[in-house]
Parts: sequence; structure tokens; C-alpha cells
Amino acid sequence: MNLLRLAPLALFFMAGAAGANAPLAIPVADHVVVDKTNRTITLYADGEPVHTIAGIALGRAPTGHKRFQGDSRTPEGRYTITYGNPQSAYYLSLHISYPNAADTAYARAHGRSAGGDIFIHGQPNGRTGDPIRGDWTEGCIAVSNAEMDLLWQSVPDGTLIDILP
Repeated sequence: MNLLRLAPLALFFMAGAAGANAPLAIPVADHVVVDKTNRTITLYADGEPVHTIAGIALGRAPTGHKRFQGDSRTPEGRYTITYGNPQSAYYLSLHISYPNAADTAYARAHGRSAGGDIFIHGQPNGRTGDPIRGDWTEGCIAVSNAEMDLLWQSVPDGTLIDILP
């Protein structure tokens, strides 16, 4: 577990009825659920939802489970967040353990590679302004940089992640 990116409670700032810079406390997550259909990531702690991010971006071919390298699909199934990468080509990234043994076996049976390097990440480094709209990744899950800050602080290595169709 990368303890440098975790805190007992991650404190973030949000604008809203309470005004700018009102603190929002998010407990450390023990489970992440990505709902591809509803375009959300929900963080859970002790079985309770503690935060939801809406409007996530997926791979350019978002329908269906990732089968092969280069298919631009986002995987579906149960995986693990294996590590955080602060040196990513995108604003921070959390590695997802795709492919699992079943993914690899399926691809091999079809004479192909399952691919890999699937992450939750922010926007491309150096990008300013609003996040890229629409599905634009090669199979990753993209969020705004502010949302990535929240995930970076709240999702430790080893966290279970379910990616639903």
C-alpha cells in the first residue's frame, strides 16, 4: 500500500450552498464500483456509499467487455486497484489489475493479446480548461483532475473494484 497518498480522512474542497472552500470529508474507500451504463464511480466504506463521481469517460468503444488489446473497450468484472502512478502521462492514475486469468485465456484462445495498462486517470498532462467530453480513452476510465485528486487520496492499493456493464 502506498501510504504517501493516503490520509485517515481525505479533505477536499467544494463549491456549493456552503460556499467555496467548504471541506468535504471522504473516508478511505474499501470498495469501488464503476457503472459504465450510468457513467459513475461510487466509493464505498464499510459497505456504505460515501461518494459518487458522475460523468466519467470510458474507452472509445464503451459497450461490452474488453477482450483484446486495441479494442478501445473498458473491462467489466471484478479487479483490484494495484498501485498509484504519480508519473502517468495523465493527471495521476490508479492501475486496475486487468487482465485476469480468464481475460488472458480468452484472448489467447483467439490468438490475440488481452492488452493491459488499464487505469483510472485524470486529464492528459498539460491540458487546461474543462475535461475532455465523451469517450476518448483506449479502455481506461477518465475523470476530471479534481476528481482524480479525490480518488488518489481515498482509494488505497489493494482496493476491490467492480466494473459493471
